[in-house]
Order: sequence, then C-alpha cells, then structure tokens
Amino acid sequence: MTYAQTLIVLVALLAANLPFFTRRIFFFFPANAGDDKALIWRVLELVVLYVAVGGTAIFFESRAYGGAYSQGWEFYAITFCLFVVFAYPGFVLRYLWRFRQN
Repeated sequence: MTYAQTLIVLVALLAANLPFFTRRIFFFFPANAGDDKALIWRVLELVVLYVAVGGTAIFFESRAYGGAYSQGWEFYAITFCLFVVFAYPGFVLRYLWRFRQN
C-alpha cells in the first residue's frame, strides 16, 4: 500500500468518527440549547462525510493514474460498510461507554 492509500484510509477513519465527537450539526449549526444532537443527524453526517472522502479518493486516483476506474454498486456498498465499521469507536464512546460521575 502506498503512502497516498494509507493517508486516505486514515482520513476515512478520522472522518467516520467526527460526527460522534461534536454536538454541532454539520460542524457549524448548534443543536438545541443544552441538548445532544439526535442520532439521525449523526447518521446523515456520516453519509455526507462518506461521499466527501470518496470524492477526495476519486480525485486523487484520477490525478495519480490519469482516470478513475469505474466501479459497480457492490464497491460502494462495501466501502460504505467499511466506513460504518470505522465509525464504531466513536459510536461506542458516545452511546455505549458509561463515564463515571463523581
């Protein structure tokens, strides 16, 4: 694996966890005062970030190889599932991990 491919995977790992570490909707708009944003907003942000990372990867692939290879729906289904797996640590920290309150 080249450095560019490794960098894209690391960016995807970071981007998949971003929705779970902020209370702002799309990183700009505050959620309701004092409330945490709903899970549906986090899922929508996850889909938007998947498209953004995928578009960036296609751009870099076309720059490196002169054109992006065409893919079927199976490729996008598998990469989206991988993106959701990358989001698992953020999901666990946000919803499943119980912090001790003193």
